[in-house]
Amino acid sequence: MNDNAKLSNVEHIKLESNYLRGTIEAGLADELTGAIADDDTQLTKFHGFYQQDDRDVRSERKHQKLEPYYQFMVRMRLPAGTLTSAQWLACDDIADNYGNATLRITTRQTFQFHGVAKHNLKPLIQALDAVDLDSKGGCGDDNRNVIANANPHESALHREIHDWSHRISERLMWRSRAYDELWLDAPVSDEPEHEPLYGTSYLPRKFKVGIAIPPENDCDVLANDIGLIAIVENGELAGFNVAVGGGMGMTHGETATYPRLASVIGFATPDQILDTVETLVAIQRDYGDRENRKHARFKYTIDDHGVDWLHAQLAERADLALSEPRSYQFDRNGDPLGWRQAENGRWHVTLFVENGRIADFDDGQRLKSGFRALADAHEGEFRMTCNHNVIVANIADDACAEIERIIRDYRLDDGGSLSRLRYSAMSCVAFPTCGMAMAESERYLPQLIDKIQAVQEDAGIGDNAIVVRMTGCPNGCARPYNAEIAFVGKAVGKYNVYLGGAWNGERLNKLYRENIGEAEILAELTPLINRYAVEASAGEPFGDFVIRAGVIAETTAGLDFHSHIGEPATA
Repeated sequence: MNDNAKLSNVEHIKLESNYLRGTIEAGLADELTGAIADDDTQLTKFHGFYQQDDRDVRSERKHQKLEPYYQFMVRMRLPAGTLTSAQWLACDDIADNYGNATLRITTRQTFQFHGVAKHNLKPLIQALDAVDLDSKGGCGDDNRNVIANANPHESALHREIHDWSHRISERLMWRSRAYDELWLDAPVSDEPEHEPLYGTSYLPRKFKVGIAIPPENDCDVLANDIGLIAIVENGELAGFNVAVGGGMGMTHGETATYPRLASVIGFATPDQILDTVETLVAIQRDYGDRENRKHARFKYTIDDHGVDWLHAQLAERADLALSEPRSYQFDRNGDPLGWRQAENGRWHVTLFVENGRIADFDDGQRLKSGFRALADAHEGEFRMTCNHNVIVANIADDACAEIERIIRDYRLDDGGSLSRLRYSAMSCVAFPTCGMAMAESERYLPQLIDKIQAVQEDAGIGDNAIVVRMTGCPNGCARPYNAEIAFVGKAVGKYNVYLGGAWNGERLNKLYRENIGEAEILAELTPLINRYAVEASAGEPFGDFVIRAGVIAETTAGLDFHSHIGEPATA
């Protein structure tokens, strides 16, 4: 449904790739460069990795007439973010043997390995395969890692949702033999290649699916292309409300691009859900924009054609008729830290990992060594959350004391000394590895949180948990656009400031100030936080307050994101 003459360059690369093979094999064998061919960098995303370079040394290497310090980021596929202890230990070894000796938890409940040299890509992927893990579909124009609620308040239901995440992931996985041939030394088959869902051009852009179990929305389900909201009736999973068209990315200065929260379009029973999800992906495959990649996400397809058209497509393609959405309510968005007992009597402990970086730090906190010690001792599993944290799950009564000792010895739990503001904050990676970064994020946000926390302390609300998120560019990897306060990188040391997102992930924020540095950020936030401390109603979230107080206009739809920028609701 697209004119081949108008296809973007990436579309031609996919069409001519021989089902995602391209010239990757030859590029891996080329020892004269640490890079691979430019066209192949689009294809390797499907295999789970991005080519990057160390931007901290880019200028110096250019001065020395050396090529950039090329390296790769490898991202696993891990539906619902669950690892066995053996798999955790294997990932820890992989980080040491093939990466930069750190593990980075992503907002999609999986690990990224950073600093991977080209010659280590194949052994890394083979090491994942040895413990039944893979990176297939970790990136690229396909379905990404399927995420789900991780907080185990209702263990039986969470196990069921975990199973659904795997079933959906397998249903939407690309089928080319390229992954096995390139990385796992599978023999080349004479059988014709076939992609039953994706065809030869795959999807126009990335596609994301998330599952939430109300009242928890720790996965920000409405930020996904498809959000499935579990509906529980009489203690059983009745089905899912289906929400479509979420997505966080946009481009600075281009108002035709915008973040969007998914729209709930109906209810699907469990026997309908796999067909519903696959059909929605097929609709995006056929109607998504393949000429302009900035307009290629599912959110734009839906806004261009309308929800009634989408229902007609579901009926025509798969005889699917969704019923009216069921009622639900979200009243939690973050991760409840500390110990909790599940309905089956087992224990879980959720541990805070600032910005998802698992390493041994100079201040004495030994996260990487500590989690390794836990994996050595623990017979349950580990669950990564969409907020960069880790749940050590399914702990027996007689193992709790040993787990607690390890947590204490390695300082895996700060004992409640860190602020709720810090617990609620989240950033993307940005410098030095992300090629998209315009400003710092992971390395800078902790310092800024210190200063915002001081403002809160002075205002007498030091224990308040305002949801703060920071990204180094507008692509939205840390889900900034539904935060109560967001900082989005515009240039080195400069950020756009957004206000007014909902604490539970159900409302977008809006641009408040543009291209300002730390001094201006604090000058803007200090009087707002002081007003909030004095004028807010009991229990009123900060995002709600700035709208009610007329500081910023409410954003109820993605198409309204750029309207009334920086103006109060009464303007």
